[in-house]
Formats: sequence, structure tokens, C-alpha cells
Amino acid sequence: MKKNLQHPPLSVLRPLRVLLAGNPNSGKTSLFNALTGARQKVGNYPGVTVERREGRWRIPGQDVLVRDLPGTYSLTAYSPEERIAQDELTHGDHDVVVVVADATVLRRSLMFLLQVMQLGANTVLCLNMSDEAHKAGQVVDTLWLGELLGIPVVETAAARGQGLDDLKAAVLSAATRTGPGVSAEVAAALGGITQPTAGGEASVERMRRLAAAADLLLARVLVAAPRPNARRLTTRIDAVLAHRLLGLPLFLLVMYGVFWVTFTLGAAPMDWIDAAVGGLGSLVTAHWPGSPDSALLSLLVDGIIAGVGGVVIFLPNIVLLFLCLSLLEDTGYLARAAYLTDRVLSRVGLHGKSFLPLVTGFGCSIPGIMATRTIESERDRLATMMVLPLMSCGARLPIWLLIIPAVFPAAWRTTAMWSVYVFGIVLALGLALVLRGTILKGDATPFVLELPPYRLPTLRDVLGRMADRSLVYLRKAGTVILAISIVLWALSTYPRKEHFDVDDALAGGAVFTEQEIVARQAAESLAYSVAGRIGRALEPVFSPLGYDWRIVTASLGAFAAKEVFVSQMSIVYALGDDADPGDVGERLRADYSPLVGVSLIIFLLVGTPCMATVAVTRRESGSWRWAWLQFGGLTALAWVLAAAVYNLGRLVA
Repeated sequence: MKKNLQHPPLSVLRPLRVLLAGNPNSGKTSLFNALTGARQKVGNYPGVTVERREGRWRIPGQDVLVRDLPGTYSLTAYSPEERIAQDELTHGDHDVVVVVADATVLRRSLMFLLQVMQLGANTVLCLNMSDEAHKAGQVVDTLWLGELLGIPVVETAAARGQGLDDLKAAVLSAATRTGPGVSAEVAAALGGITQPTAGGEASVERMRRLAAAADLLLARVLVAAPRPNARRLTTRIDAVLAHRLLGLPLFLLVMYGVFWVTFTLGAAPMDWIDAAVGGLGSLVTAHWPGSPDSALLSLLVDGIIAGVGGVVIFLPNIVLLFLCLSLLEDTGYLARAAYLTDRVLSRVGLHGKSFLPLVTGFGCSIPGIMATRTIESERDRLATMMVLPLMSCGARLPIWLLIIPAVFPAAWRTTAMWSVYVFGIVLALGLALVLRGTILKGDATPFVLELPPYRLPTLRDVLGRMADRSLVYLRKAGTVILAISIVLWALSTYPRKEHFDVDDALAGGAVFTEQEIVARQAAESLAYSVAGRIGRALEPVFSPLGYDWRIVTASLGAFAAKEVFVSQMSIVYALGDDADPGDVGERLRADYSPLVGVSLIIFLLVGTPCMATVAVTRRESGSWRWAWLQFGGLTALAWVLAAAVYNLGRLVA
């Protein structure tokens, strides 16, 4: 074993730099949240799109900067995300490494700890989830374990906020520690093995010695082993939820329940926000000091309020969806879903580790594509990446919440929403099978997953995760959607038309009411604008799908961000009619048939991944070839499927 690295004296002028490392599902993120609270930020590692979480906490006389590393089982790195953790641990600028271990499953964590200690890092061992270990009857002599390892060892229960002060004290102690290192007994068990290089193969002898040293440690410090029936409740629940035959149908039923909650509980607050947005537009119009034909007034009411408001009204549904997903994640159920779906995924050439990126894609395709970095096989990564946009992301949710009520009666809306997600999943599996049998042909890799026990989620973690994801949606509405809405308003307003066909009709003897005249002029102005001209130019391409130029322009705007479809339809109706455009969903129901609505759902689900998705696919795959193949292939497939549904529907109708 190497001696501890020497560090310069600590000072309040320089923060103490701490890394949180450990196996996946060891509670690192919960510990990070408990330590840093609101004093954290999320960014990316330099040059890559793996998320990096940093935060600060205060201990007496010292400011601490802590970084939460991606989870890994070994410093023999295979996946890109594991290589990030290895690079940070081997070459990063840090003072202390806190190895977070799941106290209920110690052996694997101790093997990882010994690898970290071989780097010469000032190390602290944090036995997290110690409350669960104690409840199961496990007792560890932490003082003796610390003596054998030569490092501070503390027990924590991050979800309950227990042991945090002890951990902070241990970190400060480790930063200046110059102790004797591991005991001679542990050093002899390790036998002088060395740390592998990045991407190096873990030799059988090396892993055998690490396992032997971990076994020795457990034999010396484990005062009482967990009771054989400690996970009895988890086993009983898994007998039903993870059943070989019942598991997948139950998972689909759970997801159906999630969508029912999203639709049912979100209806009332969505109506409140909708009324508030409409009232705000009316209030601004009524108190506008200038001309009612002012371009600035139109920008505020028809562009900003209608465009951004058309997206914000769906915030309650977004909050409810993320709340449900957070609950499923924190209870441990999503890990079971990964286990259940591995059998299906492996049959189409994907990997069990593809499940988490695919599920993440339901929130947003971008972090879903980034999450493919946990997959070791390059072919599996690319296949998952290419089909991931078929997972209906949160940006599409406002579209479904707009179109589905306009197409389906109330009793069928939850089923329709559920069917959209299931259709995307089934199509993704079929496309993955084609890719892995052709351009990404190769052997499948095995899937190993350690299932955590079922846990009661903590209110703080669930609400915190829900709030983070919802705030991302709001920030997007207040920045990206706001900017795009202004651009779309300008494209839908200019150039202005000076002479109107309705005027010629009046001159020829036609009779219209004043309201009809103004409405016709507004419609002609919209058609004369840049957006109207683009839509009409492309209308023949999309007419086999049942779309007119208004839907075409909104669909093109969705390439910037999917929610923009809702914004653009709101702007179109606001600009194209002098009268109150009313509820956009009601206008869609009046203007388009249910068959057009179904065709539109298919096209927007399958085709035109947003520009951010294209960009991150290029970055993660390392080639524009894959990014454009994804965009072009999915868009062409969307056109074919939507056209087939629309035209077959017309034949049988």
C-alpha cells in the first residue's frame, strides 16, 4: 500500500476538496443532498456531457467543496461514466475521498474501498444506511475496522440526517492524517497488488486478493451478521412485483396509474392556470395605453403570454408525473423494473442497463442519452441512443395534454396517454432489434444487477427531485420557450399585408359583419407572414398526413423544442382571429378530425427529435453520421406511420 499523499496546510482561504465515491445505489446522492442542502450546483465535466454535482458545507473554521462522482464498482473502468470516476480519483485535485458504502451489502464496497486506498488518497469510509443494517441485526465494530484500515470509519443514515456531524469531523481529520496506514494483516492479504490502469483488465489474481482482503475484514469486524430473514418483507413483495409472469403486466398497470394521476389530479390546477393566463392577456389588453393595433401589444399578448402561457398551464401535470416517478425510484421499484425488462431487452439486442437511460428519456431525451455512458458495450450504447427519442419525453407531455382531450372523450384519455407511451416503447424495441441485427450487429453482454431492499422514500428527497425537474421545465419555459415564442410571433406577424382579399369581396358586393371582416383580415395576415408562407410551401409534403399549413409550421417549430408546438398553435390562433381564440384544445377539436389528431400524435412521438437531442447524440456518439441517421431515420419513419394511419383510417371510416 502507498503512503498517504501529502497536502499543503488547509486554510479558510481555500476550500477543502472532497470527493464522494462508491458503488451505485449506495446512497451517495442522498448523502450529498443531506450535506450540501441548497448549496449545490449541477453542471458537466469538462469536455463531456456526464453530469457533475458540486456543493458546499461548512465545518468549524473550514469551507468544504464536495463533488458527487458517478457510481462505480471498480477502478477498472469500462463504461465512459466509470472512466470519469476513475480519472477524478486518480488524477483529480482533491484532499479527501469519502467512500460511501451500503452498510447492508458491505463486501463489494470494501473491495472498492481498498482500490481507492491503493491510490494513496486520504480516505474516509462512510457506512451509509446503517439504520437499515442495525434493523436487520447487523453489528459492525467500526473502531476495530478503522484500526485495521488505518482510516476514519463512520456510520450514517443520510435519509434520516444521522451521523452527518461525525462524518464532517472525520473528513477534517482525514485531510491532515498521517497515520500508519493499513494493518500488517490486511497488507499481507492484499499481497502487494497494484492498481490497474484506465480500461485495464482486472486480473483473476488481483480480484481474488481484493476479495480475500475484504473477507478478512468482515470476519474481524462483523460482530453480528444480519438475520437470515432480514429481507423477508422485500422477498415477499418481490414474489409478486418481480414475478416472472406477473411482473411486467403489473409494471404496465403501475404506469397506467401514473398517467391516471397525471390526468385526473392535474385537471383542476391546469384549468386555474389556463384561466389566469387568459385573464392576464385580457388585463394587459384592457389597460394598454397605446393603440390596440400596437405591435408591442401583439408581442406581449399574442406572442409572450399566449406562447409561454400555453406551455406553463401544463406545469401541474409535469409536477405530478415527476412526483410519481420519484416515488417509484426511491422505493426501489424501478430497479425491479430493470430486472423484469432485461429479458425483453436482451431479446431485441439491448442490455439490461439500457432500462435506466430509456426510463430517464421519459423525462428528457438529453439526460437519457447521457445516461447511456453506464453501458460498457459500444454497440449497446449506440442502439440505446438511437431509439431513445421514441420514449415520450416530458416536453411532449404538453402536446399530448393538448391533443388527447381534443381527440378522445374523457373516459378514454388515460388509456390514450398510456397507449402513446407503450407504442413508443414497442416501436423502440422493434427498431433496436433491426439495428442490432444489421448495422450494429454483435454479441450481447451479460447484465448483473444488485437489487436494493424496498425502502420508504423520504419526503425531502422526493419533493427535492420533483422540484428540481419541475424547475427545469419552468426555466425552459422562461428562457428557451420565451425566446422561441418571440421569434415565432415575429415570423407569424411579418411581413404585414396592406391589401386584403376581403376588401375586394366587399367592393364586389359581398356582405360581412364587422367581426367577420376583422377575422378574415387577421387570417389573411397570418397566411401572408413568413411562417404562413413556409407552412403553405411545405403543406403538400404533409397533406398525406392530414395536416394543413398551421400544423406544419407548429411541427417545424417543435424541432427547436417539443413544447413549442403548443406555443405556436396558441400564437396561430391568437393572431389568426380577431375574436377571443378560446381554448386551443377546443379550437383543435373544431378544426381537425380525430383521425388527424391520432396521425399528429404519431408524427410528433416518432419524428423530428429536437435540436438539443441531435446535438447531444452527435457528442455522445462522436459522429454526426449517427446524429443525422437518428434524426432522418426517425422522421422518415414518422411520416410513413402517420400517413399510413391517416389514409387507412379514411378508408375504413
